[in-house]
Amino acid sequence: MREYEEKAEAGLPGDPVLFKVLTEISIISNLADREFERLMPGGLTLAQFGVLNHLLRLGVQQTIGEIASAMTVAQPTMSSTVKKLVDKHYVELVPDTDDRRVKRVKVIRAGRTARDRAVKAVAPGLAMLKEGTPGADWNALLGELTRLRIVIDSKV
Repeated sequence: MREYEEKAEAGLPGDPVLFKVLTEISIISNLADREFERLMPGGLTLAQFGVLNHLLRLGVQQTIGEIASAMTVAQPTMSSTVKKLVDKHYVELVPDTDDRRVKRVKVIRAGRTARDRAVKAVAPGLAMLKEGTPGADWNALLGELTRLRIVIDSKV
């Protein structure tokens, strides 16, 4: 870490504290994404992991358009990401039960395994974070961040 970054606040003097919090979240997200992608096993990209994690976390099958909307990317970009996941045999496209013309993305066993391997690959980094932040109440932080995400997501 560069010394000037360590000392720099997440905003300018006089900025609202909530703006500074969101700026910190953005910086942390960028740093975490870079490290997470570096550790991805088996050629999995961060975008591909994101699709697997999204569908598994919600326990759903979604259309490419629904996934693109949820992940705030263009549909052609998501089509490319899903195609790569299909090629890796991590997902399959299945007909919608109501409209067989519509295809839904379904994570299959190999996709769940790939997602779980990726989570295991970052375990040493998570341990380092925990050691570097003694006394942090991770459960309380998770609760606050989840509430913040829900509020932001409801406005989008």
